Amino acid sequence: MDDKLFETGLEQRKTTLGAEYVEKNLASADALTRPFQEAMTAWCWGFGWGDDVIDAKTRSMMNLSMIGALGKMTEWEIHCRGAINNGVSMEEIRAIIHVIGIYCGVPQSLECFRVARKVLEENDMIPDSAG
Repeated sequence: MDDKLFETGLEQRKTTLGAEYVEKNLASADALTRPFQEAMTAWCWGFGWGDDVIDAKTRSMMNLSMIGALGKMTEWEIHCRGAINNGVSMEEIRAIIHVIGIYCGVPQSLECFRVARKVLEENDMIPDSAG
């Protein structure tokens, strides 16, 4: 494994997903999962996210679209939190979900809205609509 890519990936992964989350994942890795955790950190986060041609906010928005299209809601929730860390607004998340609904169907957009509401509420990002 390329140590430089791993270190770059580890830094980017912690910046986007939060150091506590990443450290917990790495600490709980065992003989079964450790090689994947290390490879994914180097490849996805070091090689992919470490390429500064696309900024982190745009990359987060792309990830929400792709992961939403795949219907991988556990990962979508994790990356929704990461997108907020990378500056993606509630309005941008809503617009991404609209596109998911158009291209992937209403049921999938409803799943994304359900998860987005949870994450946005945790971050106090949904304004009070009463009134």
